[in-house]
Amino acid sequence: MTDLVRDYRLLIADVYELAGLSRRISEREAAEQGTTVARWHVLSVVSEEPAAVPAIARRLGQVRQAVQRVVDDLTEAGQLRAEPNPAHRRSPLYAITREGSRLLDRLWGASETRRLGMLDDSGVSAEDLRQARDTLRRLSDALSS
Repeated sequence: MTDLVRDYRLLIADVYELAGLSRRISEREAAEQGTTVARWHVLSVVSEEPAAVPAIARRLGQVRQAVQRVVDDLTEAGQLRAEPNPAHRRSPLYAITREGSRLLDRLWGASETRRLGMLDDSGVSAEDLRQARDTLRRLSDALSS
């Protein structure tokens, strides 16, 4: 095995570990705000721009059916709304509502102090995060092509 492939595999293992740790912390924070981490993640995705369920599922690395259940719950709670999708008549786009934005703001606000403390303790800079994200995006793009 080449060093490049070994380093890639180790990076992916670290990404999984970080994602798991972050998710467990986020689950506690979401519960404190009376919601779930699954709802938090879906709201975060659609806060960037409206998206169809398959796109949300791809972004979160989840199966479409699981994301559909969360989207249905959020829509019923008035935190998402369905909009026509010009690219696909049977797959609406979901946009965050004012109520959904308020919940997302509460979630982000409740977690910010802990995230800032963790980032400060780690010594990671904003530039470090931008470089890491760029690297991960390039790998994601290469894997999906």
